[in-house]
Amino acid sequence: MYAIEQHRFGGPEVLTLVDVDRPEPGPAEVLVRVHAAGVNPTDFWHRATGGLAGRPVRLGWDLSGVVEAAGVGAALFRPGDEVFGVPRHPQPAGTYAEYVTVPSRHLVRKPAGLSHVQAAGLGLAGLTAWQALVDVAAVSAGQRVLIHGAAGGVGHLAVQIAKARGAYVIGTARAAKHAFIRSLGVDEPVDYRTTDFADHLHDLDVVLDPIGGEYGPRSLRTLRPGGILVALASPAEAYLEEVGAQQAKRARFMIVEADAAGMTSLATLADTGRLRVEVASVLPLKDAAEAHRLGEQGHLTGKIVLTP
Repeated sequence: MYAIEQHRFGGPEVLTLVDVDRPEPGPAEVLVRVHAAGVNPTDFWHRATGGLAGRPVRLGWDLSGVVEAAGVGAALFRPGDEVFGVPRHPQPAGTYAEYVTVPSRHLVRKPAGLSHVQAAGLGLAGLTAWQALVDVAAVSAGQRVLIHGAAGGVGHLAVQIAKARGAYVIGTARAAKHAFIRSLGVDEPVDYRTTDFADHLHDLDVVLDPIGGEYGPRSLRTLRPGGILVALASPAEAYLEEVGAQQAKRARFMIVEADAAGMTSLATLADTGRLRVEVASVLPLKDAAEAHRLGEQGHLTGKIVLTP
């Protein structure tokens, strides 16, 4: 099979297409023929620095595909089943490949209304948004929720999840993207280039920040006492937990985890028409380096997806 590998840290040029042996599923695993794999900011971080793994790994943490074979004890799926999910995260998963073995309970059935490309784009970004807003922040009806980067991979899905839970949603994005984020359900768009959101917004219940840097401390200023900031950008954001406590506010840094229950909830939202996936670009697996170059330029609307 073909897969993308790297043997040193660096820019997108370190990603190379290699011909390797097809893996065999172990106990409670399935072998999935990958139809599409999402490209995410964590891929860029791991490629350049080793990220959480601390070493070069085969990249990719979300996929959509078809079960090719089932290992002993993997009772949930049979060959031919269409599945999607976020296998093994935060451990290496290697979905930049034609085939990958996955613990069967890290997958759920692909929504019939989504293509493999859309389902792959939903995986990691959607699960990140779900765990942040539902499991950590417990967003509920009537709350005021700020989503930074509302047109981005995580952001555009987070907007829809917050709306599905009855929240009033504020989203930061360039003015040119305001029509798009309104179509997702944003009630109040904010152009971050012309408006200082930290001065403009007050008494918020929840802020979701996938951007990091100075966005974290500025976002804390917008929260009501007891409100919560969920930071996603990097482990460096964990310092915000102490800063928030000093202001009688809450801050949490979160790493998304493999979670079939969360994926099932996302699939239900997609099946019922309350969650759509915007795909910015689809590239063949061999062009993974170009996908990384495109992604690192930023300002994308939606997700980049690779197709083996």
